[in-house]
Amino acid sequence: MAKVTVTKVNKYYDNGFHAVKDASFIAEDKEFVVLVGPSGCGKTTILRMIAGLETISSGKIEIGDKVVNDVLPKDRDIAMVFQNYALYPHMTVFENMAFALKLRKTPKAEIATKVQHAAELLGIQSLLKNLPGQLSGGQRQRVALGRAIVRNPKVFLFDEPLSNLDAKLRVQMRSEIVKLHETLGDTMIYVTHDQTEAMTMADRIVVMKEGVIQQIDLPLQVYNHPANLFVAGFIGSPAINIVSGELRQGEGSLNFVCPDFQLALTPKQANQLASYQDKPIIMGIRPEDIYDARFDSMAVTPRKIDVICDIIEPLGNEYIVYLKSKSFNFTARFDPKDMPPKGQLFTVTLDIAKAHFFDPETEVCLL
Repeated sequence: MAKVTVTKVNKYYDNGFHAVKDASFIAEDKEFVVLVGPSGCGKTTILRMIAGLETISSGKIEIGDKVVNDVLPKDRDIAMVFQNYALYPHMTVFENMAFALKLRKTPKAEIATKVQHAAELLGIQSLLKNLPGQLSGGQRQRVALGRAIVRNPKVFLFDEPLSNLDAKLRVQMRSEIVKLHETLGDTMIYVTHDQTEAMTMADRIVVMKEGVIQQIDLPLQVYNHPANLFVAGFIGSPAINIVSGELRQGEGSLNFVCPDFQLALTPKQANQLASYQDKPIIMGIRPEDIYDARFDSMAVTPRKIDVICDIIEPLGNEYIVYLKSKSFNFTARFDPKDMPPKGQLFTVTLDIAKAHFFDPETEVCLL
């Protein structure tokens, strides 16, 4: 177990591409940290630099109290679980899990004990004599995890390990990896492009875009208090609704005004956004903060607008509803009380107190 410290790390490739830009974060001892972002944002490159599989152009990486910039991967005392499992097809499950220990010349009795213990943790003790080709995707992923566990490393690194699994297996394996972290108490750094995985698994999230870390925080803090427009749009499914407009004074309040409607801000919002009066601003509102106005809503500060219901996705426990006004599209998450009137104009309620506002130039979240 060890703390991992990444300090102002950069990665340039030979063609001049700047893949990682001054990345800094800490994965504390026993912490589960998730690096999340779209494809090409640099998250896997950071993971591979921690593992020693990529060279560092500048900056510093420490595992425990040791700088490992120039330390060989085999000497970093880490274990990495890959997306493609990387199992030896001609070896049994036992042999795959034991391979790294055999290379270390670990005694046979100790190997057997460690493999059996890992297999019991993962529920694959009955598969130890099978070949990888005889296993399902979820079973292969468990073997890859077991191979990492038997090494008893200081740090576990996961590179999108669930991407090849179907939706049901992904949910199951998510919970199993979290349980594994709780059982082992090891430091884990996990890379994914799936924001649901990040939200449900992480102690802390590191959100990345184009090689730059955008925000580091607890999952719910990132969701409820995004640092900027990118984070607000990337974290959350369905995505946050974005509306461009201006702030104008009128009828005793500061209002958000756009071509299709105007919404009175709360006194707190008006006070915090006073400097943006008569200036452009961007409003973001989450789908769960839009309600069908035909029913009693939970909106603390309701503001009504008229929209047309375009598409309805009934999911049993809720409706995902796609709405449109003249200039904007919205997504809402409705309780399944009554199907909204598709193709017709009807009223929805926005909880304005839950809205986020962004500077249109810097895209920084203002509140």
